[in-house]
Amino acid sequence: MNAQGDVRGPVGGPVRWRAAMEAALYGPGGFYVRPGGPGPAGHFRTSVHASPLYAAAVARLLEWVDGALGRPERLGLVDMGAGRGELLAGVLAALPPRTAARVDPYAVERAARPEGLDPRIRWVNAPPEGITGLLFANEWLDNVPLEIAEDGRYVLVAPDGTQTPGGPLDEPDRAWLERWWPGATGPEGGRAEIGRARDEAWAAAVATVERGLAVAVDYAHTRAARPPYGTLTGFRDGREVAPVPDGSCDVTAHVALDACAGPGAGLLTQRAALTALGVSGARPPLALASTDPAGYVRALAAAGEAAELTARGGLGDFGWLVQPVGIGPWPA
Repeated sequence: MNAQGDVRGPVGGPVRWRAAMEAALYGPGGFYVRPGGPGPAGHFRTSVHASPLYAAAVARLLEWVDGALGRPERLGLVDMGAGRGELLAGVLAALPPRTAARVDPYAVERAARPEGLDPRIRWVNAPPEGITGLLFANEWLDNVPLEIAEDGRYVLVAPDGTQTPGGPLDEPDRAWLERWWPGATGPEGGRAEIGRARDEAWAAAVATVERGLAVAVDYAHTRAARPPYGTLTGFRDGREVAPVPDGSCDVTAHVALDACAGPGAGLLTQRAALTALGVSGARPPLALASTDPAGYVRALAAAGEAAELTARGGLGDFGWLVQPVGIGPWPA
């Protein structure tokens, strides 16, 4: 195998980024699959961890899907990249009991099932086929391994994070860049992240939904505003670090959600999506402080959490890719 052209280089030498990410995140001892530890919540803060308002909003979205489906006997709820199952547990707690009793919740995760998880949640390593309901992927696609290109060639990376030029791009990856990351294939094309693997992963996930809605939420950018130097980075213990693919940190890159979108899909910001689902950062009326002080404090705390979830320049700028399957569009 040639270190400059093929996926793998010499033993112990540099490999292309997709192979390096796969091993670092999901291989033996990988960041997401090694036993013990706090899980993703111990290293970075997602909307799920920021506030229970997020799970409550997803519960309301599931209720809308339920109505659009005519309230089927069983209602599927699939969480892609479920972490420790926090989102599913929160959604089940927020649903009306009669709806929750009809829900079949699936946590799709490559790590082992955590102890103490709600026994209703089915822990699987791939989404079940033929779901009628909601498939939700919160910050999953940014951890689907992908190739990195620079000046029209693959970038190779060693276990210590050292990067070197690789071979010329294969035709499918070159075609993806020409369509979705203009100008990135030439000798002065700069650095780009080839999202073809994410497109394929999302299409495969959506294909498991027989009727319902598939939603991907992530750090995102669109064709009109691709980042000129890419977004590849790492996270460890709540801090951004260099993306070293040795299993010691998360390795992630933002998602070209517009490339993932299938026919009939919609793209909107998290701020717009959560506002449509009733999440508001508006301060409670000051008069409530005198009539119900405890209630005012609770409402003020909820408003602060809602403001974080919908903040411009923060979580509110996340992209929501909403793909209906056999139902009408979500009227967000």
